[in-house]
Amino acid sequence: MSIRVMLVDDQVLLRTGFRMVLAAQPDMEVVAEAGDGVEALEVLRGAEVDVVLMDVRMPKLDGVEATRRICSRPDAPKVLILTTFDLDEYAFSGLKAGASGFMLKDVPPAELLAAIRSVHSGDAVVAPSTTRRLLDRFSPMLPSTGRESRAAESGLDRLTDREREVMLLVAQGLSNGEIAARLVLSEATVKTHVGRILTKLDLRDRVQVVVLAYETGLVRAGGGAL
Repeated sequence: MSIRVMLVDDQVLLRTGFRMVLAAQPDMEVVAEAGDGVEALEVLRGAEVDVVLMDVRMPKLDGVEATRRICSRPDAPKVLILTTFDLDEYAFSGLKAGASGFMLKDVPPAELLAAIRSVHSGDAVVAPSTTRRLLDRFSPMLPSTGRESRAAESGLDRLTDREREVMLLVAQGLSNGEIAARLVLSEATVKTHVGRILTKLDLRDRVQVVVLAYETGLVRAGGGAL
């Protein structure tokens, strides 16, 4: 079954280029397009989409707010944010809004295709370490008040001590292998813990784990766990 992709960008030429690249793939098809966030939300009401390629700087409704509204829906498609500059505030805001990752607009076609397949399969396309750098840079944008209530609301109290320990290491950008070595566990066991963390906290992927850890104050900018 083909991966159904929606292109959202106010530049028609850019959408055309992406459409040509995707159309050449046997496992992908472009099923919808939109020129701004408002149009994207309208089109999505009548289209079945798996992955949305979302520009951020658009008229009427920007890609960050469009992503937030899309990701709040039941059975929402995965969203890949398209940015012009690496590690900019739009990528940061897009991840907070629920995107599964971000890509630069000049990304090589092979990397774009791999990213689409990755998020479709349930993975994130931004390494936790990259997300960590984003949050270190833009964490002043996060509210400093209400973090205790945010932690309570997030369900962190449902985690076991070991799951909390694993979550903190994920939030610090460590891979499953690195976490396994640090905690003297098998990689399979770490993977199981990560899966349970995602389920208990109702998170999509590891990137969202990092974001939540910063929002709740479990990890501080430029440092380790609190």
